[in-house]
Amino acid sequence: MTEDAIEITNNEFLRQFEAVINEELVTVEYAQQERKIFLTKLIMSDELKEEGYLEPFLTTLLNRIKEGTDRVVPTSPEIAKFMRKNRRKYKDLLPVGINI
Repeated sequence: MTEDAIEITNNEFLRQFEAVINEELVTVEYAQQERKIFLTKLIMSDELKEEGYLEPFLTTLLNRIKEGTDRVVPTSPEIAKFMRKNRRKYKDLLPVGINI
């Protein structure tokens, strides 16, 4: 699956980004304060992860956030690991003084 095929919506009421992949709801819960988005919890089934949907989903999400002015603080271990692995691509999303 390519990043283009994933449509992510921002459910501001529940404070989570959402996408439906293979008829399953995938979410990233967040908290927002002072132009920072704290990505706190990723909910994706193991089956979807095994089928390779984690990376395209996170790429789509982070690219979408990158279009705005907010910075990202990944407190979810899986999202932090992804950002570490793709450090060059996403280092400008991190607030000043935050290293992962």
